[in-house]
Amino acid sequence: MRIFRDIQGQRLDPIEHTLNILKEYPNVQIHIGSDSQNIGKSTKYATVIAYRFGSRGVHYILSKKQEVLIEDMWTRLWQEAEMSIDVAEWLTHQVSVRVEIDMDYNSDTNFKSNKLISATKGWANSLGYKVNVKPNNQIATRAADYHCK
Repeated sequence: MRIFRDIQGQRLDPIEHTLNILKEYPNVQIHIGSDSQNIGKSTKYATVIAYRFGSRGVHYILSKKQEVLIEDMWTRLWQEAEMSIDVAEWLTHQVSVRVEIDMDYNSDTNFKSNKLISATKGWANSLGYKVNVKPNNQIATRAADYHCK
C-alpha cells in the first residue's frame, strides 16, 4: 500500500489513524480524492484521505507520487479516479466505514474533464460510493491539488 503522511511529513498508518479518529469522532465524514499536475518532465499525483468534523474543520493525510510525464489528459485524469477508488476499496475493506469519493472533474460541459464523469462516477457508484464532482464538495481533491503543485 502507499505511504501516507500528515502535513508535517510524519509517516502514518492510514488504518490505525482512521480507527483512532473514529474512536474520538464517530460521526466524522471521510472523503478520498486525488489530483495531478504535469510539472516539467513529470506528472505529480497526490491522494488524500480527509476527515471532516462537521462544521468544525477538516484534517487530512496524503500520499504523493511522481511519474514520467503523462501527456494524455484522459490517461492522467483516469488514473486519478483509479487511485481514489483503490484507496477507498482498501480502506473500507480494512475498516468498516463509509467514505465519499471526491473527483476533480467538472459538471460543467464546457470543461474537458466533464466527459469522464459518467464512466468514473458510474464505476465508483457501482462499488457503493457516493461521488462528489465540481462544484459540489471537493474536500479531498482541494487538499490534493494543493500538494501537487
